[in-house]
Amino acid sequence: MVVLVGIDEAGFGPILGPLVVSSSTFSLPHNLLKSDLWQVLSKSLGNRRKRLAGRLLIVDSKKAYSRAMGIRHLERTVLSTLKCLGKEPATLTELLELLCPSCLERLSDYPWYKDIEDHCLSTDLADKEIASAVLADDMASNGIELLDLQSCCLDVAYYNKMVAAVKNKANVLFTATSYLIKRAYDNFAGDDLQIIVDRQGGRVHYRKNLQRMFGDMELKILRESPATSSYELQAGGKSMRLHFVVGGDKQFLPVSLASMVSKYLRELLIGSINRYFAGLAPDLKPTAGYWKDGLRFIEEIKNIPHVQFDNEQLIRSR
Repeated sequence: MVVLVGIDEAGFGPILGPLVVSSSTFSLPHNLLKSDLWQVLSKSLGNRRKRLAGRLLIVDSKKAYSRAMGIRHLERTVLSTLKCLGKEPATLTELLELLCPSCLERLSDYPWYKDIEDHCLSTDLADKEIASAVLADDMASNGIELLDLQSCCLDVAYYNKMVAAVKNKANVLFTATSYLIKRAYDNFAGDDLQIIVDRQGGRVHYRKNLQRMFGDMELKILRESPATSSYELQAGGKSMRLHFVVGGDKQFLPVSLASMVSKYLRELLIGSINRYFAGLAPDLKPTAGYWKDGLRFIEEIKNIPHVQFDNEQLIRSR
């Protein structure tokens, strides 16, 4: 059996809201490692919104979410896959306890996250039961098992401290990604462990970064090309292979699922920011937190006399 991990982020570019990096982990037979898992699991899921016929959508989160459509597909997929793990969060706090418990104490310091324990996750319970059961049965019939979903949620104040410490946001993203890689290694390196990371930007060479984060491991470069950079790391008889792939969120189902988990968490937390400030200024237009509109949002709340906020908690360093 192979343990296949996909890692992707949501919120690398915005000026408001958290950066979220997530991983999804599957066990599958060796002969399926290079297979199209969408095709293998076509009874239970698809990668296009049209003609799903009750199946779950697993796709790059940019195709699963839009302002018009909202988080419907993100929520349905994330909660249904969590149910395959026997986990059924009912509130945003419970979801974070499952995916990124380390961030909860930090979030309690923010005025706009005070209500997350009361924020109920809205999904059709009967539909979730059916969708998760169909997915679990489809995976089992193909020898596939979902092992884990995990996130690293970097709230703005924590993100800003990390930028100050490691000097730029690309290093912050790599640090968060490395945390999930290390977690996968600690939990699953006894098997054939393959980790696919959706590659950000034009970086091709990762040796120095990997040696900095995993200095106690022996590193071997397998391939470095404009499309894919692959490495093998080993220590103490255990090893893993890392693949940084351009467009990994479109090519590999575990990466797409990680993308959707990241986007779902980020949208829920951005929603908390919008609800908080709308409660203080009802005419305020909500924001997704991206650069241009984020600046508009900041200027508008600055001009509301009774609204106060801590810049370090709201606005990201660049």
